[in-house]
Amino acid sequence: MWNNTRVTQLLQIDYPIFQGPFGGRFSSPELVATVSNAGGLGGYGAYTLSPQEIREADQQIRALTHRPYNLNLWVSDADAPGSPVSDADYALAQKVFQPYFEALGLPFPEKPAPFESRFQNQLQAVLDIRPKVFSFVFGVLSADVMEQCRRAGIITIGAATTPDEAVVLEDAGVDMIIASGFEAGGHRPSFLAPAERSLMGTSVLLQLVREKVKVPVIAAGGIAEGRGIAAALLLGAEAVQIGTAFLACDESNAMPMHKQQLFSPAAKHTTLTRAFTGRLGRGLVNSISEDLTGKENAVLPFPLQSTLMSSLRKAAIDQQQWDKVFFWSGQIAPLLRHRKAQALMQSLITDTAAFFERPATMLA
Repeated sequence: MWNNTRVTQLLQIDYPIFQGPFGGRFSSPELVATVSNAGGLGGYGAYTLSPQEIREADQQIRALTHRPYNLNLWVSDADAPGSPVSDADYALAQKVFQPYFEALGLPFPEKPAPFESRFQNQLQAVLDIRPKVFSFVFGVLSADVMEQCRRAGIITIGAATTPDEAVVLEDAGVDMIIASGFEAGGHRPSFLAPAERSLMGTSVLLQLVREKVKVPVIAAGGIAEGRGIAAALLLGAEAVQIGTAFLACDESNAMPMHKQQLFSPAAKHTTLTRAFTGRLGRGLVNSISEDLTGKENAVLPFPLQSTLMSSLRKAAIDQQQWDKVFFWSGQIAPLLRHRKAQALMQSLITDTAAFFERPATMLA
């Protein structure tokens, strides 16, 4: 049975289908519950939330489902924690980005204040909640935290963009590893080497990681249909994680225009850029991402670049200047068909099952 894997057994879920845990407040309790109630694993990205907000979101999820779900945090939530932006770096950023602010009638922001990591406080909230599953990106949990998770019965999942990262995660004691290919939307969660040097496609990454580790591997990136799930399982994955297809559903917290763009011809064109947050991430091409090619040295460290760009994003949305808004998306977006999470889940389950029910001669 295609849906009987070590992942489904360990998590006690019906289908090896994970919903990507969107950060930046794109997740919603409704989406998480819909996926979990349908037999998959819903996921909630909490890296921008305060500990109290994490607890409130968890309470809302628990009110909607009694099935397992996943809470997600970023181990590294700042590339220069506590460090101020130098006057020279700020001046360079102003030189490159000021025209976009002027075009929207905005003053250029003041130099962002140093960012202090929130991870430890967020982590304590997750440990107090004790979700069935705790996934994390951009790093590895300490041995002490891993032990606390084991004692609390929390299943841990780390994300790798290279085989070397997968080995580090397994050595740290994670229960499962997400192999995140560069086709995926959102940030590239690399942590051993710069993201630009850690770009591997999902199918190759999956096979190489399977050769290196013994724990179950979850394929992520470029999957939105049953045939994609089947392909990943045939290559050795024991589950898949799907992001963009769920982000486009009505139940996600993405804005209506974002969802509209994911179903439009614009979805054919995605790019990897640091221009909007300071970390490399994939989304739909827009005028700023095109202009910034070759000017990456003007981008401030994450998340100070996000702080710098926040007023521009708000003004662009208010003025409906959509070519200046960065919409997260994976490369698979042109194949999206469903706007309801329940319908998407049913299609994924039915289509994957149908593939594996074909005669053996048709699978050759």
